[in-house]
Amino acid sequence: MAKSDGGDYFKRTSLFWVVSVTLAMGFFTCTVFAPEVIPFQHLGPFGTFCRYLVDNYADIMYKGWWAAWIIHAFEAFVALRMCTDKGISSASTRCMWFGQTFLFGFASLGLLLKYDPERPKQH
Repeated sequence: MAKSDGGDYFKRTSLFWVVSVTLAMGFFTCTVFAPEVIPFQHLGPFGTFCRYLVDNYADIMYKGWWAAWIIHAFEAFVALRMCTDKGISSASTRCMWFGQTFLFGFASLGLLLKYDPERPKQH
């Protein structure tokens, strides 16, 4: 089997994080932009709390929604920088890291941070 030079290293984030982040951001988006579609009364204390936030702090929630996506974008650009630092040179692989980190945040960036490519020994 041919050994890779690490220029195309990519690891998908776990299904747990994909589902968790997707559901959380989806719920947050619905809460901010379409709260009428969420059955708050069926969500118990969490639903009561979310209804309270929608009724009293809609403007802060809207800003928080934007902040969450800005943070994910920042993390995605950090992932691109980390790709450069770790020697990941394949354009398609770098795009996959960027996209995955933009969508799933630190759940993806953490995988890239853990990646430690073998460095050639210098004497």
